[in-house]
Amino acid sequence: MTQQNTRRAASTASTDRPGRSPWPALWALVIGFFMILVDTTIVSVANPAIKAALDPDTANLDNVVWVTSAYLLAYSVPLLITGRLGDRFGPKRIYLVGLVIFTLASLWCGLSGSLEALIIARAVQGLGAALMTPQTMAVITRTFPPDRRGAAMGLWGATAGVATLVGPLAGGLLVDGFGWEWIFFINVPVGVIAFVMAWIFVPDLPTHAHRFDILGVFLSAIGLFLIVFGLQEGEHYDWGPIWGPITVWMVIIAGVLVMGVFIWTQARTKNEPLVPLELFRDRNFAFSNLAIATVGFTVTSMSLPLMFYVQLARGLSPTQSALLLIPMALLTGVLAPFAGKLLDRTDPRFLLVPGLLLVAGSLLWYSTLMNADTPIWVFLFPSAMMGIGNAGMWGPLATTATRNLPMSQAGAGAGIYNTTRTIGSVLGSAAIAAFMQSRLEANLPGTGGGDFGTGGALPDFVVDGFSTAMAQAILLPASALLVGVIAVLFLRRAKASGMAEWHAANAELAAEAAQDEAARSRRSD
Repeated sequence: MTQQNTRRAASTASTDRPGRSPWPALWALVIGFFMILVDTTIVSVANPAIKAALDPDTANLDNVVWVTSAYLLAYSVPLLITGRLGDRFGPKRIYLVGLVIFTLASLWCGLSGSLEALIIARAVQGLGAALMTPQTMAVITRTFPPDRRGAAMGLWGATAGVATLVGPLAGGLLVDGFGWEWIFFINVPVGVIAFVMAWIFVPDLPTHAHRFDILGVFLSAIGLFLIVFGLQEGEHYDWGPIWGPITVWMVIIAGVLVMGVFIWTQARTKNEPLVPLELFRDRNFAFSNLAIATVGFTVTSMSLPLMFYVQLARGLSPTQSALLLIPMALLTGVLAPFAGKLLDRTDPRFLLVPGLLLVAGSLLWYSTLMNADTPIWVFLFPSAMMGIGNAGMWGPLATTATRNLPMSQAGAGAGIYNTTRTIGSVLGSAAIAAFMQSRLEANLPGTGGGDFGTGGALPDFVVDGFSTAMAQAILLPASALLVGVIAVLFLRRAKASGMAEWHAANAELAAEAAQDEAARSRRSD
């Protein structure tokens, strides 16, 4: 009985099963991953409609902003923990649990009859997304050999790049055509399809009997919450007091101090830490995390001045504005898998340096065009340039970060990587809001920067100053991306021995899973 169970566990635990392609599993996961990322941006277009329906009695946007803030907080804070959960209980199981939570919360969002109910539902939706996201990268790391992982991560990266652009376009079409509820209802059939596909195609990968670092879980959750909350809400509170004498900066500093204590405990713990700091000894993992933070910063911050310019200075609708990004989305989606395949045979710097520079260059190009006289169709060209750059940025960076990860810590590494990206995004959101305000005050003196966010098209006498301010503001994300270029210069080409190490690691995990299954069987007998 025991020998039979051992053989069965060893057979089902193997991640390198002959004749079974890992691509169907990846496509199944990409559907859910795409849905998650679209939901980080789709609500911004629907905020006016949501406010009109659920919060019509207040004059400001303070309350409705929490529809986005609650999602981002619940999404970003648990990522370190949820990555570890995938290592412990299996990425497929955690992904499916997260997908169920996300899909049901989407239905809850659409059915919400009050703003408070919608905010709570969005927080639950964010938690589901946090459970899902690290598992997508972990499955790729564990099912694709190192010499074929670039193409897989190319698809993953294309999904990340395209989804952030599709959100505003899809949001505009759904809100205009059906109502704000449908930006959430659309997730329900997609979630059902994604669940069925993941259930069928994603393999049950062997797990590793990790011990949970309870102190690390507590410290990381508190520290990340304080940092993300402070950065996200800083502009709302004018970087001043929040509760009595407690200021935004005090909250952020407290978060940094807690994270410092967290890192100190991770270095000293004798059991398995929540964040294995030895992962950062791998140069590619360490510098890829720095680079993805700059990418998150750039992608989040670049859209705000660009959309403000085309909508307020040039009079485009939200849907028309999003259409300007179609060349970017198309070229990213088409070219990213090819870039991934090329990465499998070359030094990552040969793709990442040009890719990052192309995106930074496209932002500089946008800056030169942002005036009242540029024909709108001209903005399609820097959009196309950015799409080419994206193809050499998202996937290759994720591949390089995960190339040398130990199989037993694939989830932990994915959690760290996605947390770093999200922190970069929150930093970008906070920084661009403050920088835009400073540029408006400099270019439109006497207006106090103005309240241009909700007033429709601008009067002619402020268009030039406003356009100049937005053109200057978009240089901030371009500058951040140059830091990413410096970071990727320190990367190394993957070791030639990676394939043998990958197979050995998978064999070791399969053996551990077989032993665990045999031990459970003996206890049950």
